[in-house]
Amino acid sequence: MLLFPAIDLMGGQVVRLRQGKAEEKTVYPAPPLAYAKRWSEEGGDWLHIVDLDAAFSGTHANLEIVRQIAKALIVPVQLGGGMRSPAAVKAALDAGVSRVVIGTRAAESVSFVSDMVEQFGGDKIAVGIDAKDGLVSTKGWTEVSTIDALDLAKKVEDCGVQTIIYTDIATDGMMAGPNFRGLDRMLGAIHCQLIASGGVSSLADLQRLAQNPRIYGAIVGKALYDNAIRLHDAVTNRDRMI
Repeated sequence: MLLFPAIDLMGGQVVRLRQGKAEEKTVYPAPPLAYAKRWSEEGGDWLHIVDLDAAFSGTHANLEIVRQIAKALIVPVQLGGGMRSPAAVKAALDAGVSRVVIGTRAAESVSFVSDMVEQFGGDKIAVGIDAKDGLVSTKGWTEVSTIDALDLAKKVEDCGVQTIIYTDIATDGMMAGPNFRGLDRMLGAIHCQLIASGGVSSLADLQRLAQNPRIYGAIVGKALYDNAIRLHDAVTNRDRMI
């Protein structure tokens, strides 16, 4: 199981939100590049970046920071947030990211996902499915749709998407553990790579996730910044997480 340390960007700073709520924001003091280098040096397999400004408003004001990070790191970077047009996807890839995560636009238009896969390749396009009570949430988690998360996952996989990132909003930033039941349901619906996101709060959580060989990766955010998990320890103990 690959480890994806997360960097959420807002206003050029690294932040964490509770359950995606902008009004419940914690700002971390170091520059984004410093955190990126730290997580890379401590053994992260990928870096998972979310541009929250783009997710909420569609404005990609943090793209230059993403470009600097992608240029500075050896590990690959995936970027989500506001990927709602071909131009946004192309700009992200041109900035050096290895994979773009489409969220809201995937819920609005599966054909858009299909077009992006055709244009850039299934390995370059991931779909982020953020769910609340089994329904897809969009636009930076500010709106809950009537779309079933499992149905959307099946449709985008049929489009050729090779990676799905599944986030349970109720657990994100709450340090209460992932929604394992929701992950099991998602794994039962798809065959492509699944990255678990939301709620990872301890090495025990990572170990339980890693015991499922179908889980391709896990995103770790708040637990790293609050020192509940040391990334170096997670990497060192990787062989035990099987």
